[in-house]
Amino acid sequence: MADYRRNHYVPEWYQYRFIPEEQKDKKFFYLDLRPQAVSSNGHYFKRSAMLRWGPPRCFYQTDLYTTKFGSWESTEIEQEFFGKVDSRGLRAVEYFSTFEHPDVNPEAFQDLLRYMSIQKLRTPKGLAFLRSITKTKEKNETLFHLQELQDMFCAIWSECVWQIADANQSSVKFIISDHPVTVYNKACFPASKWCGEIHDPDIRLSGTHTYFPLSANKILILTNMSWVRHPYGNPLKPRPNPRFFRQAMFNFLGIQTHRSMSDAEVNAINFITKSRAYRYIAATNKDWLFPEVSLKSKMWNRFGDSFLLMPDPRSVSFSTEVIIGYENSPADIFDEYGRRPGHKDFGDKQRGRKEWETFHAFQGEFARLFGAKRRGRSFEFSRLCDEEDNPDFHNYHLSLEQKFKKYRHGTN
Repeated sequence: MADYRRNHYVPEWYQYRFIPEEQKDKKFFYLDLRPQAVSSNGHYFKRSAMLRWGPPRCFYQTDLYTTKFGSWESTEIEQEFFGKVDSRGLRAVEYFSTFEHPDVNPEAFQDLLRYMSIQKLRTPKGLAFLRSITKTKEKNETLFHLQELQDMFCAIWSECVWQIADANQSSVKFIISDHPVTVYNKACFPASKWCGEIHDPDIRLSGTHTYFPLSANKILILTNMSWVRHPYGNPLKPRPNPRFFRQAMFNFLGIQTHRSMSDAEVNAINFITKSRAYRYIAATNKDWLFPEVSLKSKMWNRFGDSFLLMPDPRSVSFSTEVIIGYENSPADIFDEYGRRPGHKDFGDKQRGRKEWETFHAFQGEFARLFGAKRRGRSFEFSRLCDEEDNPDFHNYHLSLEQKFKKYRHGTN
């Protein structure tokens, strides 16, 4: 019989995605980053930080989602609400873990967005954040707000550049944390005001990346379009049209795939994951829980400056408007930031010209840093773009950095 009072804020099915099928004991090395003192026979001692537990014992809290009204208790939120969320989320995570162009599945896209948005709010860290922004003190009310605000992050993430990277060629794999939808902004150091104990950098800040490991070998990374177009600007500046709850457009063709990560890159991501965790992280290999041992530098902004989480700008199209036609009603028009005719910044030509130049400067710098081989491939002109640019196309990209060199780091 299901125990609806044993509430996994990181679902068991998700945890099992990080355990190899051939591993017989199905257990993690489960690291408590803040082990507490416990009492035994009048003596206090600190509990072991490293535990050897399986998914049933990891990332859960008794009655985290149980609502209480006097002496009456209800597990309906766990049973009904999270039951449906996890069922649809499981299928969506599986779909994107094996995504290949030119497949299109709008239902999986919607389910993944909602699952990630709820996952970001349902953890102890997320619920504490939700209490802080809704000014609620009562647990029942916080859980009701969770259901009301479940799509909070969906519009912003829809307009990001998506990339699905893999660690198949790496000996290191992605770890899990107790707050698995992780946010990184190179200007928001872990000790900064944006990253207090329960806070993450706002996903609407231009330089913010959101990432979500889909399994031990796959990761989804979302980057604001404004940052891809102008990575030389202020990462703390809000992206255009930062409103949360609204309609948004998404283009499956722009999803970048076929990026293979090295040991160093996976270690860097695991370091960010560990730094942004609330209390617990887990992996099937104990060494992966200590990525700082292998890193040459742990300076926070270095990960952003090295474009660790950036998509390949050469595989990003510079589109400005999307027009949707209907048979018996007027067409809908959106720009790349979800603005519609009538918005004060719709058709901002001055911003568009600057973004055109900074975007091409970034393409040139990226080509120089990483060579002709693409670090992410999108679907262009009815086919997957080439794995490697021919010499002429590569030289063209290299020329862009010089043409727009005034935008390079530290100059504008």
